[in-house]
Amino acid sequence: MKAKKIHLLIIDPQNDFCDLPDSYLPKGIAPSLPVAGAHDDMLRVAEIIRLGGAGLSDISVTLDTHQWVDIAHPTFWQQGDGTAVQPFTQIQAADVQAGRYLPRKSEFVARTLDYLKALEDKGGHVHMVWPVHCQIGTWGNNVHDDVRSAYNQWEVKHTRFVNKIVKGTNPWTEHYSAIQAEVPDSEDKATWVNEALLALLKQSATVLIAGEAGSHCVKATTEHIAQNFGAEANKLILLTDCMSAVTGFDMQFRHFIEDMTARGVKLMQSAEAVQMLLANTEN
Repeated sequence: MKAKKIHLLIIDPQNDFCDLPDSYLPKGIAPSLPVAGAHDDMLRVAEIIRLGGAGLSDISVTLDTHQWVDIAHPTFWQQGDGTAVQPFTQIQAADVQAGRYLPRKSEFVARTLDYLKALEDKGGHVHMVWPVHCQIGTWGNNVHDDVRSAYNQWEVKHTRFVNKIVKGTNPWTEHYSAIQAEVPDSEDKATWVNEALLALLKQSATVLIAGEAGSHCVKATTEHIAQNFGAEANKLILLTDCMSAVTGFDMQFRHFIEDMTARGVKLMQSAEAVQMLLANTEN
């Protein structure tokens, strides 16, 4: 029997998002935005690849990848009195107009207001200032060791290539979703809809989705995929024990799961996924 095409999409399995134990940490370095439960999630993702890899046709990995100064980092902002803006501060266009929060460079005010207004016009979430995370070239930008080791072994064993999708390098827009930025930049195609990724995913009979965080980048990416898939959203399977929510955003994560299941997206645990993949080998 010919195997079905099953694609594993791993969203942002990066060190900065993982609550790693000390044995995984380089001296003097720690994750900047750890999600509680993410390390165990990644161990389960690695196990899926190691045990069920023969049943996978494709693996794609998205990589949150930011500049040091970014509209979603404290390095971009200051309070009205010139003091620092702390991580996890929410900022709306009205705050900038009132002078409560401002870009550190006055020339950036107009463009920043345009961004915040466009974001608010979409509805959804308020702009968040996160700790500097997944900075280009840093340890925090790297993939969790066990996940990378597992997919490297898969590449060698099956002579295939893991598809890497970089997102977030544009400092003027947040880029939670691997499909497109929150507010696409008309001058930067990297922020537009990733048609190539959508086309690749659509070739599969099943798309398994794992990664971090369930309340943000997994949520945004899956929502965009489901929107583009339409009636074929039932191809998508969320591996619910391979993703976790950012602390304080559990309700957002629950609503996401409820919304996706209403659209036909399936839910599955990692052990069940391994069994499905073992049954999906050519014989």
